[in-house]
Amino acid sequence: MSRESEADHPGEAVLPGALPEALRAELVAFRRDLHMHPELGNQEFRTTAAIKARLEQAGLAPRVLDTGTGLLCDIGDWDGVRPMLALRADIDALPIPDTKSDCAYRSTVPDRAHACGHDVHTTVVLGAGLVLAQLHREGRLPRPVRLVFQAAEEVLPGGATDAIESGVLDGVGRIIAVHCDPKVDAGRIGLRHGPITSACDRLEVALDGAGGHTARPHLTTDLVVAAARVATEVPPLVARRVDARSGLAVTWGRIESGHACNVIPQHAELSGTVRCLDLDAWRQAPDLVHEAIDEIANLYKAKSEINYIRGVPPVVNDGAVTDLLRDAMAARRGAHCVEDTEQSLGGEDFSWYLEQVPGAMARLGVRRPGERGVRDLHQGDFDADEHAITVGVELFTAAVFLDAQRA
Repeated sequence: MSRESEADHPGEAVLPGALPEALRAELVAFRRDLHMHPELGNQEFRTTAAIKARLEQAGLAPRVLDTGTGLLCDIGDWDGVRPMLALRADIDALPIPDTKSDCAYRSTVPDRAHACGHDVHTTVVLGAGLVLAQLHREGRLPRPVRLVFQAAEEVLPGGATDAIESGVLDGVGRIIAVHCDPKVDAGRIGLRHGPITSACDRLEVALDGAGGHTARPHLTTDLVVAAARVATEVPPLVARRVDARSGLAVTWGRIESGHACNVIPQHAELSGTVRCLDLDAWRQAPDLVHEAIDEIANLYKAKSEINYIRGVPPVVNDGAVTDLLRDAMAARRGAHCVEDTEQSLGGEDFSWYLEQVPGAMARLGVRRPGERGVRDLHQGDFDADEHAITVGVELFTAAVFLDAQRA
């Protein structure tokens, strides 16, 4: 039985786009199929084919993007004048094992899992598209809408850049998205004006120097100590060179050097991430990080080679589009189902779209009400309360109608 009642749809009398029960059940099955067959970034061929087939079944004409995975699909005919609202989903999975032991739809692919909820995002946009397509056939869709199913969100600098090059923003005036949030109960969303995620870059450092016997460190470049100093001193050094409110943080995930206890090695490696809450500080970050690493390495006469890999800027929600999502959720389920959310230190390539057009991302609650603890993102046991699919679909369809009223 559906978890919703008439009271859950206070705006439905004037705002079409509720999710029919039969389609709700189909979407749950679709999401579970994706969950069982996760595919990594730029390898989402099965996922792309499944989305394409269902859209075509609904009489739509999706186009696979130039990279071979991901799609765009317009509902209604764009008049070339009034810009469209785009609904975006990311479709790739993560290279980690699915560790859920009590789940009939756990991943069937070794070391691959939909542990970030992209299967939910995909199903939400698909479901919204199917509902809107039916309304279009009935002559009730107020203006054309574009669906964007984007590949490779987890691959820096993100598949959004390829999608943009494929033309997904041509004719688009605004774009909206959701991201699963296991800290928010299903049936609710989190919103924030301004930055809602952080910038995220990748950092790889190689240190080299003359090795030797641990009995004679004075004749060597003491590379283990040099690597340890880079690991411990670079993060605070970088943080002190920008406004503390920018949240610029270097965090190491790997450090490796040496093979024997009595041999000072000639090579060491460190890798990690650089995260930042502020767009201006993010733009300065590569130079600041390079300078700090070189300063510390030079103290120990170590030669440094730095590979700074640009990732994504922060997702900065547009105020008017954020209000659109807030009003859409209030119309569907009441203002009490919207909560303020904090800025996350996670990165999201939805930010690249917002460099081109106004848009906003909402946190979609996926925690089962009453569930203890959090099945966090990027963990092998992550799962979502599938009621979130209905919530996401109806959030998007409401946003389409409200956006048309305000254009």
